[in-house]
Amino acid sequence: MPWRYVIHGPMRLVVSTGWERVTFAELKAHQDQLGSDPDFDPTFNQLVDGTAVTGLEASMEQIRSLATRKLFSPTSRRAFVAPNPAVFGVGRMWTAYHEIATGLENVKMFYDLAAAQQWLGLKELPR
Repeated sequence: MPWRYVIHGPMRLVVSTGWERVTFAELKAHQDQLGSDPDFDPTFNQLVDGTAVTGLEASMEQIRSLATRKLFSPTSRRAFVAPNPAVFGVGRMWTAYHEIATGLENVKMFYDLAAAQQWLGLKELPR
């Protein structure tokens, strides 16, 4: 599966990383696995590193269903990074669905990791 995550408890951060073509089933499995991880805290922030994602295989309805799941708390900030224009566009739809469902603007899209890191208030990226 071209998707993994690491929970950085002391930083209160989840770093999710994807690569190659990512499917709806893989994204949903990622959310399910993260939500059931005993180290996961829904108040953590999230950095989604999609710099190596080449495409997404998911319908707009599937993206909407993922974007409106209540995995993270309303206080969490979630930064999605995708330099690929097509992946960025799908990610932007994700953020729009999230904003419509929650009324919150706590999920943002970025073309580069440095901008996402700054928005999350991270001095450095975890290793």
